[in-house]
Amino acid sequence: MEKLFRWSFRAVTFTLLLGGAAMLLALWLTSRSIPDYDRTEEVRGLSAPVEIVRNTHNVPHIFGETDADVFFALGYAHAQDRLWQMTLLRRTAQGRLSELFGRRTLRTDELLRRLGLYRAARRSAEVQAPDVTAMLEAYAAGVNARIDVINRDASGRGAPEFFLFEPQISPWRPADSIALAKLMALQLSGHVGEEVLRARASLVLDDDRLADLHPDAPGDGVAELASARDLFPTLRPTDHASVRPDMWPVPRRGLEGASNVFAVAGDHAAAGGALLATDPHLGLQAPTLFYLARLELSTGGVIGATIPGMPVMPVGRSEAIGWGLTTSYMDDQDILIEELNPENPEQYRTPDGWAEFETERAIVTIADDAPVTLTLRRTVNGPVLTASQFDLGTVTPPGHVAALAWTGLSEADSSLRAGLELMRARSIEEAITATRHHIAPAQNLMLAGQNRIAMQVMGRQPDRDPAHQSQGRIPAPGWIEANRWKGLRPFTDNPVWLDPPSGLLGNTNNKVVDRPFPGHISFVWGDTQRVQRMERLIEGRNIHTRESLIEAQLDTVSNAARSLLPLVGADLWFTGEAAPDGTPERRRQTALQLLAAWNGEMSEHLPEPLIYAAWMRALQDRLIRDEIGPLADEYTSLQPIFIERVYRNTNGAAAWCDVIQSSVVETCADIARLALDDALQWLDERYGGRVEAWRWGDAHEARHDHTVLGDIPFLGALVNIRQSSSGGDNTLRRGRLSGELPDPFANVHAAAFRGVYDFADPDSSVFITATGQSGHPLSRHYDDLGELWRRGEYIPMTLDPDLARAGAVGITTLTPER
Repeated sequence: MEKLFRWSFRAVTFTLLLGGAAMLLALWLTSRSIPDYDRTEEVRGLSAPVEIVRNTHNVPHIFGETDADVFFALGYAHAQDRLWQMTLLRRTAQGRLSELFGRRTLRTDELLRRLGLYRAARRSAEVQAPDVTAMLEAYAAGVNARIDVINRDASGRGAPEFFLFEPQISPWRPADSIALAKLMALQLSGHVGEEVLRARASLVLDDDRLADLHPDAPGDGVAELASARDLFPTLRPTDHASVRPDMWPVPRRGLEGASNVFAVAGDHAAAGGALLATDPHLGLQAPTLFYLARLELSTGGVIGATIPGMPVMPVGRSEAIGWGLTTSYMDDQDILIEELNPENPEQYRTPDGWAEFETERAIVTIADDAPVTLTLRRTVNGPVLTASQFDLGTVTPPGHVAALAWTGLSEADSSLRAGLELMRARSIEEAITATRHHIAPAQNLMLAGQNRIAMQVMGRQPDRDPAHQSQGRIPAPGWIEANRWKGLRPFTDNPVWLDPPSGLLGNTNNKVVDRPFPGHISFVWGDTQRVQRMERLIEGRNIHTRESLIEAQLDTVSNAARSLLPLVGADLWFTGEAAPDGTPERRRQTALQLLAAWNGEMSEHLPEPLIYAAWMRALQDRLIRDEIGPLADEYTSLQPIFIERVYRNTNGAAAWCDVIQSSVVETCADIARLALDDALQWLDERYGGRVEAWRWGDAHEARHDHTVLGDIPFLGALVNIRQSSSGGDNTLRRGRLSGELPDPFANVHAAAFRGVYDFADPDSSVFITATGQSGHPLSRHYDDLGELWRRGEYIPMTLDPDLARAGAVGITTLTPER
């Protein structure tokens, strides 16, 4: 027995030592890909030496003799810190994820192949202006120079992920940067999903109830429209469940791009210089999509947020101007239903008769599996998609297919030219002129100069016929001439606000103009609630400071909660006698007492936001599931205008409160009480204990998950960044809820960048991103900015080269290869 024990002990010890040695070897290998920021490298493609000066937070300040050398160094810096992220984004745009991840990403690859995103990027690369081509080529050369250094020095393959997946990295090309810009446009566009869901709802609801569930943003109404029943009489409702892609490019409804941006002219600022605050919102991930950088161009320095893979700066400032973005929600997508020729399915109907599809074959290589061959088809309206993509099968009659018209598929996309000229602009007028070249994604560009402000809607609008049958609100027959696009509207049709008399401008993705179709911009807007809070905070002060804009940017008060709770709970507050402790009635009374004294602040430390969110979620589900059945699963986020219409009985909307299947006529107070009991029961099962001890932050956890490794046991704990967070769907400090079980209140979409610029003292401007500069989980810069972001703190941003050098923690010097 003693001998057996001794040998067992030796075997266990040897196994542990072997495992420890393997772990140490893995750590050593992966740590080799953490860049050394303090060294000199000889590289090909430079005309003169260039310096990359890294500050304490790993923000590179790039100094070179020519713009081409500066863009080269930016590409090098991006590849130092985010090479895996860049290659993953490129593979996504190319539809080549399955080469690494197998069948689980096949649907994503198929969608991107059918859209032809990379094909459009390649063709766009051939028609760029000379200075844009020079920028893209210099940037690509910088990325490739870094790849050469990695291969030469065996620098851990450039990122630890390359030890788990194919280590070969194709050279970066100008078309890759254009493809990533188009991928961003896809992520920020959500009108296809809105069209399909509205069409599905129109099959089961009458016009009045459809207007409740899909209301127009406040403002003048629109003319009566056709429903899917009218356009496609043979179409029937279906219980078909959504089939969503496995990767992030296609946003779920409610998770399209968002953002806030505020600007104050100099005569309304305490120090006399214009102020601008911007915080673009994106799906949370680790690392975040944005990467801070400073570029010293021939026209002057610019500093702000870049996106690895692209050489432009979507948000930032120069000495002359600052710029920020919000998604404009311009309706730049349409689904056209194409009728197939019964005698020849390779043809589709046009206004002039049958026409042949444009067809090509594509082979998708799949890791550890047989390749899949796709037949890609296009009509004059756009690429043909499958029934499972965007749930199109639910709104496509038999014998038909669906095609997508979208400005982002332009094969002469000059959007990066707008980015280059914006960085070079020396005045607001020059910046506005630069936006003429922007195609997609459609954005609101906020500008501030020394004491002036402006906002320009940028992105090209489709030119629709006034006789369009659905006005782009639901899929329409593609063989009817009036439903087809006539091209793009002129840039001069885009709204612009220059030097407003009020001296104040702001946008929260809210409705910006009230125009008749087809110059309407959109029927669907990203916000109706945050804008009311913005107006109170920005218009409520005569004079603003940098701190007042920061206060607005970080505000967590929900105007929706303040509006809905008095309506929904009107017949529930302080009714009846005090119930015994431990009973459901007592729990309900305690919850109502807390909500009655609550100011609507969605603080992570309070129980009230959790009670409110769970109540509204249960209430909306009770109201709509009785009417629309399984389709209710698609409405995962709170629709405040819908709840308000029901409880104000707008145009008979209180009819939603009566349960169809019961003989009793339920009131809205009945449904409110039942929904509150549902919510409290769920919360008790999930969090237990006393109602007063619940905390919003326990449910509203910000989830910055690694795109690939985040779901792998053990590795996920190392690479995912999880944080308790404040805010919610309808707060200026937005933290969008996932809406899906088992964690419906998880924060999955929030500000990826925050910046506040003060032109009275430009070097007092501040910014922050959601995680850190590095994409390497072992780097101290992987998450060092994340905790500051969670606490609502910022880091300074300066264009003073002496300050940048004084605080340098490393200088990478790139010299031309001899």
